[in-house]
Amino acid sequence: MAAFRSQDRTTPPRQSPFGGADPAALRVLLADDHDLVRETIACFLSQNGKAEVHGVGSLDEALLAFDQMDSVDVVLLDLQMPGMDNLRGLERMLEAAKGVPVAMMSGAMQPHKVQEAIALGASGFLPKSMSSRTLAAAIQFIAAGEKYLPYDYQQQADSPGDFGLKPRELDVLRGLADGLSNKEIALMHSIQEVTVKFHVKTLSRKLDARNRTHAAMIARDAGLI
Repeated sequence: MAAFRSQDRTTPPRQSPFGGADPAALRVLLADDHDLVRETIACFLSQNGKAEVHGVGSLDEALLAFDQMDSVDVVLLDLQMPGMDNLRGLERMLEAAKGVPVAMMSGAMQPHKVQEAIALGASGFLPKSMSSRTLAAAIQFIAAGEKYLPYDYQQQADSPGDFGLKPRELDVLRGLADGLSNKEIALMHSIQEVTVKFHVKTLSRKLDARNRTHAAMIARDAGLI
């Protein structure tokens, strides 16, 4: 951590909202409207990155929290949460942050959106599928004043924005997002259940998803459904 921190930093340790926080720990403001996501990321950073995380559930809460905190090292914003209004929320946070690095997070983000966010001044894009160790390293990198993008981002940027999904694959994807079983999706579209299983496997490959739930999350964040 010391390699990423300025040696002449004079900001005193804060008593709130982090209580008796380690003065050497990064102060991260995390805005995401899913409680479980906030708790998981906070746990990751606490265990692997020596970071203290203050989590909120909307952009307006993030703006208020930032104003009330003594200092913040990094701000993480979920693309899909109340108040974001696409990338307009990023612009508002950048204006309020006054030079503090602001990075975007998402289950999936289309390459052109990533490029637009970086052009607006975002310090990077962090997929929610990142491992805890990689996430912690990325936060340190951003806090050091660098911009972070996933290693495979360029490959994603070179691929079609719609992930190359066919109409039937989109039908199956909508069913996954609605929480339907393979059998229910098959009955809805008058196809064989084995065909649905094949499409689910193909969707996972095309979306780089770990499972059907992750595929649905990526699709929603990417605006596919």
